Amino acid sequence: MNDNFLGTGRRKRSIARVRLALGEGKITVNKRPLEEYFTRQTLQQIVKQPLEATQSLTRFNIDVKVEGGGTSGQAGALRHGIARALVAMDESLREILRKAGLLTRDDREKESKKYGRKRARKRFQFSKR
Repeated sequence: MNDNFLGTGRRKRSIARVRLALGEGKITVNKRPLEEYFTRQTLQQIVKQPLEATQSLTRFNIDVKVEGGGTSGQAGALRHGIARALVAMDESLREILRKAGLLTRDDREKESKKYGRKRARKRFQFSKR
C-alpha cells in the first residue's frame, strides 16, 4: 500500500501541493514549520480545519510546497489540498469534509484591471472645472 497521499489545493492565485504521510502531526510548509510560515493564529486554524474535522491532527506528517498569491490565499489553498489528500487516503472521509465545505474550491479571483481606470472598477476623480 502507498504511504504517501497527494492533494493539490488552489485559492486565489495560490497553489499548494500537499504530501500526506503517516506520522506524529508535523506540518512543514516550504521546508519551514507551520507556525513559522503562517505567523497569524487565524491562518494556522484555517490550515488545520480539515484535520480537526476528521479528528486526525496527530495522525499525519504533512509536507507542503505552496507558491503564488499572499498568505491568506496560500492558507486557503493549503486547507483545500489537505482535504483532497485526506480523501485520496480514505474515501469515507469525503462526506465529512464535504459537509464542512472543505472540498469546494473557492473560485473567487481578483477582477482584472480595465484600461482608462485606476483598478477594475474605480475611476479617476471627476473634476467639473
